[in-house]
Amino acid sequence: MITLYEVLRRPLITEKTNYMNSKLHQYVFEVASGATKGMVKDAVETIFDVKVIRVNVINMPAKHKKNLRSRRTTNRRTSYKKAVITLAPGDTIPVFEGVK
Repeated sequence: MITLYEVLRRPLITEKTNYMNSKLHQYVFEVASGATKGMVKDAVETIFDVKVIRVNVINMPAKHKKNLRSRRTTNRRTSYKKAVITLAPGDTIPVFEGVK
């Protein structure tokens, strides 16, 4: 059984997610592979003390990356699950806010 603190693995911070944070009030996390939408919602609401409106879960496929030294060998990146969380208009998560 997955506990609430094991559901969220890490925040995903990219240029696209920074835009989603500022304009759309959406935050992106990498979550455990067995996590459901309800588990993600409960985890975010209890850990960060915010109101979650919607949760979208996406399974990201594994990707192959070529090795630069040898053209023949490839490295495989693992697949993971990510969740896009939409918060109420007044709520924010301080992990994504950056330096103030």
